[in-house]
Amino acid sequence: MSYVDRLLTRERELGRPVRVGLVGAGQMGLGFVVQASRIGGMEVAAIADIAPERGVRAFAQAGRDDVVTGADPAALSAAVDAGRAVVVEDATALTRLPLDVLVDASGVPEVGARVAFHGLLAGKDIAMLNVECDVTVGLLLATLATRLGRVYTVCRGDEPVECKALVDYVRDIGFEVVCAGKGKNNPLDPAATPASVAEAAEAKGMNPHMLASFVDGSKTMIEMAALANGANLKVPSRGMSGPHCTVEALAETFRPAADGGVLPEAGVVDYCTGPVAPGVFVIGRSDHPVVVTEMAYLSAGKGPYYAFYRPYHLASIEAPLSVAEAVLDRTPSLAPTAWNAEVISVAKRDLVTGELVDGIGGDTVYGVTDSAENAKAGGHIPLGLVSGARVVRDVPAGTALTASDVAIDETTTIATLRRLQDSLVGV
Repeated sequence: MSYVDRLLTRERELGRPVRVGLVGAGQMGLGFVVQASRIGGMEVAAIADIAPERGVRAFAQAGRDDVVTGADPAALSAAVDAGRAVVVEDATALTRLPLDVLVDASGVPEVGARVAFHGLLAGKDIAMLNVECDVTVGLLLATLATRLGRVYTVCRGDEPVECKALVDYVRDIGFEVVCAGKGKNNPLDPAATPASVAEAAEAKGMNPHMLASFVDGSKTMIEMAALANGANLKVPSRGMSGPHCTVEALAETFRPAADGGVLPEAGVVDYCTGPVAPGVFVIGRSDHPVVVTEMAYLSAGKGPYYAFYRPYHLASIEAPLSVAEAVLDRTPSLAPTAWNAEVISVAKRDLVTGELVDGIGGDTVYGVTDSAENAKAGGHIPLGLVSGARVVRDVPAGTALTASDVAIDETTTIATLRRLQDSLVGV
């Protein structure tokens, strides 16, 4: 039975659809609201945004003009129960409303941490369109969710989750997973800033900070770290290899160097530039003669390395599937099962003593994936913690930041949760 059929059955049984609270009505959030409105048995019942008018506009795009605003929890809860749409400014206010699932599409690690932590304690399932938060404290949040009988998940539609589905498939049919990764659809420019990509961002209708995080590589590094932690794969080297590649050359390129590829070992994550984007891929290996013969007959390649490729990911369009999976199956689409990877902060330009770091997609830092072991040994600062940190000594461009370089704000929710997570994994 399809998810829609099961959602509609649930709605008939309970007398109401699955109620979703959404944080962030920007590009990703807007797409989620509109798409969820087209899925039977599910509705976005409340939106939180620091600019409430964006939430009102998002509901309007989904065909709803019955919006209630305000700050009184009792009145807002009554509105949700009555089937009205609610818009609030404070994201944590959603945790006090009669909602089933909270979806965070803010892209801000601190916001995601606060919403997820308080939401889990309030008995909500958590679905993240905020991978930036997941690669910082996702293991703690997933562990807490399990202990509380809730679901914590990264949302479908983002590359880590769609690639994890391919990983599961390749493992399920008995192949060894050699590499899993994604195509990056623009050349890597670690120095990219919102100002340098402003013209391109305007042409694409994008937030320039978001585009800068794509171009400077931070987003790719974040996504591959989430995949490594969710699929229990390794990071082959700091920053991975990132060669240019075509779909046809995937199986030749992403194999161990001993067999002519770019990988130092099997069982890793990586990415490439070129026409593989916007897809995801897994390289599987089987050297049994019967399998090799059958795969050749099926025009799947000559082996023993084979490319399994999905040519697209649909971002917020697919994200509602994770809500259905959480509510109906009580399982995550992707959540950390290990802590193999970190995304460390690297100075984008020379940093001067006393200035503040602005965070992901900004002017001061970009992210690079490394193994958790290397990040710990070097004392490096996770990218999700660095926003608002004060530079305590001059730092040359290209330096991977440590606690000797910057002082992070230890009063934030995400810093507190990270300390707990470090205790959990023995850092």
